[in-house]
Amino acid sequence: MPEAMNWSLAWPYFLAALVFGYLLGSIPFGILLTRLTGAGDLRSIGSGNIGATNVLRTGRKGLAAATLLGDMLKGTAAVVVAAQWGPNTALLAALGAFLGHLYPVWLRFRGGKGVATFLGCALGLKPLVALVFALVWLASAFLTRYSSLSALLASLATVAAFFLLGERQMGELAVVLVLLLWWAHRGNIVRLVKGTEGKIGQKG
Repeated sequence: MPEAMNWSLAWPYFLAALVFGYLLGSIPFGILLTRLTGAGDLRSIGSGNIGATNVLRTGRKGLAAATLLGDMLKGTAAVVVAAQWGPNTALLAALGAFLGHLYPVWLRFRGGKGVATFLGCALGLKPLVALVFALVWLASAFLTRYSSLSALLASLATVAAFFLLGERQMGELAVVLVLLLWWAHRGNIVRLVKGTEGKIGQKG
């Protein structure tokens, strides 16, 4: 899409990128995989969340890994495909994918916490920043065993990494995504403060 293209011509691309990202992001891999393998309704297990951490509470590490991969790659795919029409469409697709995971229409807008999808979007936008996220998450998870705390810290590191690398627009998008991610983790934050948050590998 030419940089000089005016808004009247550009907005259909932007809208399509946002909707495309949303539809990809709203695919609930955790629920689909646990149902297909007979692991039950994920929403009635542990925290009731549809993400990989809660899938791990079923004791099925393979399913948890597959959920993590699916939730991550749907964000990456949205960005990579939309990037064919320009950097702005890539950013909007990332936003759409993240919103789709948090608020999927198929699940009455009750989705996951968005960590894997956040990582996938970062991977599509700037792989080095995704690496920063992964390293911070792994280090925190190793030291604390709290998935939620690790995600919160890693998301902040991601914002810093975008700006330090000179990617201002990506950094601004990351700020929006981090605010949404922290809001989705508000219950986890309360439990972390109270000392009642579940740890990685702990069954519900």
